[in-house]
Amino acid sequence: SYGSWLSLSSSFPSSIVTMKFFLGALVCLLHDVSSFIPSKQSIVAISGDVVFENQWRFYNIPPPSEEDTVATKEFANKEAPPASFYDLQINSARAARLAMKDGYNLLEVEFPPLPANILEMDDVSAYDVAQANLGLAVDFSKFFAEDGKKVAIMLPDEAEARIAVENNGGTDIPHPGVVISSLRKSEEGDDRLFKPEQVLLSLFGSGSGGSVKPVEDVDIYICLVASAQELPDIEELSKLEPGKTIILYNLKLDVLRGDLGAPAFPSKEFQDRFLSTVKPVYYLRTRQYSRSTSKPPFMVNYQGCLFRSYPGQYQTLLDTGKGRYRRVLGSNVRPALGEFKEQLTQALRDEGVLEEEGKTMNFLRTGYKTTTWWEEDRPDASDNWRT
Repeated sequence: SYGSWLSLSSSFPSSIVTMKFFLGALVCLLHDVSSFIPSKQSIVAISGDVVFENQWRFYNIPPPSEEDTVATKEFANKEAPPASFYDLQINSARAARLAMKDGYNLLEVEFPPLPANILEMDDVSAYDVAQANLGLAVDFSKFFAEDGKKVAIMLPDEAEARIAVENNGGTDIPHPGVVISSLRKSEEGDDRLFKPEQVLLSLFGSGSGGSVKPVEDVDIYICLVASAQELPDIEELSKLEPGKTIILYNLKLDVLRGDLGAPAFPSKEFQDRFLSTVKPVYYLRTRQYSRSTSKPPFMVNYQGCLFRSYPGQYQTLLDTGKGRYRRVLGSNVRPALGEFKEQLTQALRDEGVLEEEGKTMNFLRTGYKTTTWWEEDRPDASDNWRT
């Protein structure tokens, strides 16, 4: 009847409201449940010296607020290596931002710029690696540009900056708030492509002769593809721009430190004076090793990585295959490379993969010295590079 239809139609608004309520509750429930769907990363819990790998795996769990320093450090202590370059960019930018908030101005970001299978190819050149680093640095810069910071990506000289601009579509502004520039700049009117005086100054470590110039109104500098001879230019920039953040981006400082003290290179004192003050805020370095055994298979190949995301610990991680890692040890002090290798080796001994050997055999394998000169305690050096 007409009365029944009227009664039914009058209940529509309340029915719609009820339906919206239940739909909203269902969406919220599904969002919360999605945080507990299995993923590729496992959660590792640590109790004393024992490591437990949880059978449950989680994803879509955001990091804690940067204002909660205790929770942030606990999260970073157990942070896993990135599963993709996208994750890497987010995590490295967050680590740099946290270090800047704590007052650090000289920062290091280090990771393989290309997948391992590509880096191992014979036809991959230094130019390919430099191009990859440039693209990664541009993406990295965008996070800070979105915070209202002006960022300058610094190449060693104008020639390399020109190449970078050409490969970036002919513009030196790849993103609003980001500019591509160079550490060394020519005087006005000097259009020479080759400047022998700058080469000689770099070769003998005599400084830039005043050719290092800052970029106007820049908050953050990101330095790329610098060689050991060009590192003093970054030190000079830090003196010209005290208080500004300078990020040494994928410069392989561990390799460059090994050249210090050689003829035509900066002296070892440069490590104490400058490089030791650089804080590693995002550090991912992989290593591969082989070890012979007296039992089949007679040769064991193993690998791992040393990983740190500020303000977390340096984690020694053993590669368990298929892109997964198991945490072996965490330390607030960066282990020397020889110590890192021994930590991985001991983890394989504990699992029975490698057999125990006597002190004499261990000495013959490692030698009497397991650290390089710059990894040793040096009275004039800062501890920033290792903490």
